[in-house]
Amino acid sequence: MQKSIIYTETAPEPIGPYSQAIVIGDFIFTSGQIAINPSTGNIEGTDIKTQTRIAIQNLSEILKRAGSSLDKVIKTTVFIRNMEDFKLMNEVYEEYFGQSKPSRSTVEVSGLPKNALVEIEAIAHL
Repeated sequence: MQKSIIYTETAPEPIGPYSQAIVIGDFIFTSGQIAINPSTGNIEGTDIKTQTRIAIQNLSEILKRAGSSLDKVIKTTVFIRNMEDFKLMNEVYEEYFGQSKPSRSTVEVSGLPKNALVEIEAIAHL
């Protein structure tokens, strides 16, 4: 199977040697997205709800570029700096994934790129 690299200017530039996403077969695997404004390259929002919303919007743009969407997400992994923010992150997450309910893992981590509060990656069907 051939893999395709996905890139869109409507999502943040990778901040390391990786792709925004890879498509192989009928699946898209996104890199983790944080609350970076694609226009400025800066983190936006100082609270978990704002950062979760921006991270998911960045995921949505990448999925759209690949020909998929949030409702076709099969699995997400959420990396969160403080598990005390879990409830607030879930409130925003449910706004975007409430109907499709992909499987998910959530892990508390000691740090994220650019000091982000949350990072979310996804596997979706095309």
